[in-house]
Amino acid sequence: MAAASPPPSPPHAKRPKMSSSSDPEADAEPTSASAAAEGADPAQRRPRYKRRKVAILLGYCGAGYQGMQKNPGARTIEGDLEEALYQAGAVPEADRAAPRRYDWARAARTDKGVSAAAQVVSGRFYVDPPGFIDRLNAQLASQIRAYGYVRVTNSFSAKKFCDRRRYLYLLPVFALDPSAHPDREAVMASMGSGSELTKCLECSERGRKVPGVMGREGKLPSPGQNGVDASAEGSVASHDESGTLGDAKCDHTSPDGGNPCAHGEVGSNSKEKLDLPVSGDGTEVANAETGSNGGGDVVPSADADIYIGNEEKKLEPVATEEKAQGMDSEKSNGEEKLPTKSAFSYTDEVKERFNRILKYYVGTHNFHNFTTRTKAEDPAAKRFIISFGADRVVSLDGIDFVRCEVVGQSFMLHQIRKMIGLAVAVMRNCAPETIYDVAFRKDVNLNVPTAPEVGLYLDECMFTSYNKKWKDSHEAVSMEPYYEEAEEFKVKYIFPHIAAMEHKEGAVALWLHSLNHRNYPDFRYMETAEPKVGAEVKSIDAGPEAKVGAEVDNIEEAQMPSGNLSE
Repeated sequence: MAAASPPPSPPHAKRPKMSSSSDPEADAEPTSASAAAEGADPAQRRPRYKRRKVAILLGYCGAGYQGMQKNPGARTIEGDLEEALYQAGAVPEADRAAPRRYDWARAARTDKGVSAAAQVVSGRFYVDPPGFIDRLNAQLASQIRAYGYVRVTNSFSAKKFCDRRRYLYLLPVFALDPSAHPDREAVMASMGSGSELTKCLECSERGRKVPGVMGREGKLPSPGQNGVDASAEGSVASHDESGTLGDAKCDHTSPDGGNPCAHGEVGSNSKEKLDLPVSGDGTEVANAETGSNGGGDVVPSADADIYIGNEEKKLEPVATEEKAQGMDSEKSNGEEKLPTKSAFSYTDEVKERFNRILKYYVGTHNFHNFTTRTKAEDPAAKRFIISFGADRVVSLDGIDFVRCEVVGQSFMLHQIRKMIGLAVAVMRNCAPETIYDVAFRKDVNLNVPTAPEVGLYLDECMFTSYNKKWKDSHEAVSMEPYYEEAEEFKVKYIFPHIAAMEHKEGAVALWLHSLNHRNYPDFRYMETAEPKVGAEVKSIDAGPEAKVGAEVDNIEEAQMPSGNLSE
């Protein structure tokens, strides 16, 4: 009889999971999700969130930043925003400083010093738990503010899905006055005549020497000379509401307390007064302080105030040879003559002419002359401008500004500032209005002036097609829910910065002195254009006193390319 086989040995027990807890009950693995929710310690459970494709709506003041796009070695809005997203927990450590890994995109790329009231960026972020916007704003500087976010489709891109962009440029009214801040030649010609042009001598000298604000670089003065900053975006004294120079950098007060020089008084028959913060004594104030970013940038804050009105600022006399000559011309028989004020304002006639000039940009054109680094043959040079107008005047800190609004599908580097620059040159009779007949031609290269960046800001990015297509399943990407918040941000940061730069630095005033034929010889292109064989050409007086639209006899008519048609 065979021996009985031994009983089988029991199976080995499973190896228990490693645990830092000595309680065996705590180490037991739950058998279901509900048991896990009930049995796990909330303090040790780490919630796992999913990334969401979202569009973030935000605004920022461009003071002290080198533009929106991230640039190694420079302080940019995008650089600060990416770091804030990481600090707020929206981006993991592995994706830090690698925006491509979370589908980063921006709706617009603003230049150095340009602000935005309604910028849109998109990407895949961890937006849970609730309170993402508060966490993000806590990591951002006060001049960058996120309004909110919207869940979007997985294929959404803030750059590709943006149909159109609206920019606003606040241009001081005096910039349209041909007699305000004339070029150096006109100032020198008026010496000894008692004309008010002599009051701007130092201003024009500085405009001639500061590089970066004119067609070619001039001689750079020594540091501290006439208070000139050596930066490319130089500065100059500005005007208060009465037209009085309000900066010691261009002070022409006499040592015995004489009156400062005056330029044209700026007014308007229909202007809009913006509501700025009001101090305790009822005086309106706009907050701003001077930053130390190397370029004389003015960074708005609540720590310093700029008072609005005609209150004269106490200016320290600056002893310069040019100023002494200017003061000598003011005196006659031992008595000082008060400067004569002009009554230039944004009248209906001026408005009609300015809007007519801006209408030249509307439609599809080749804007190679209104940008840099883009050749005329490049298809990217063709852009479609939907509308361009300047119908209102706003008052900021005692200075009247024309509100120039442009809407387009997209814009190239410096394009808007160059469009404003040439329009101002035509308004001031520096260039004939007929220059637009050749400005968009591929075979014509023009050196077009670039207006200062401080008055430009992005007002809105629109996603009309996307919102219409996905209206049933996704929330619209729109600034409408954040309109009041955006308006408050503009009043608190963007508008005070624009006014402060004109009051303290006179950005536009300095730039106006560079608009002459010496710096921009292409203003006379229509005079030097090759005429037809045997045709007689009537010369045009394109000086400061020239009439816009002067008649030209028998000059070959400029033909626009067939592709440059309005859509």
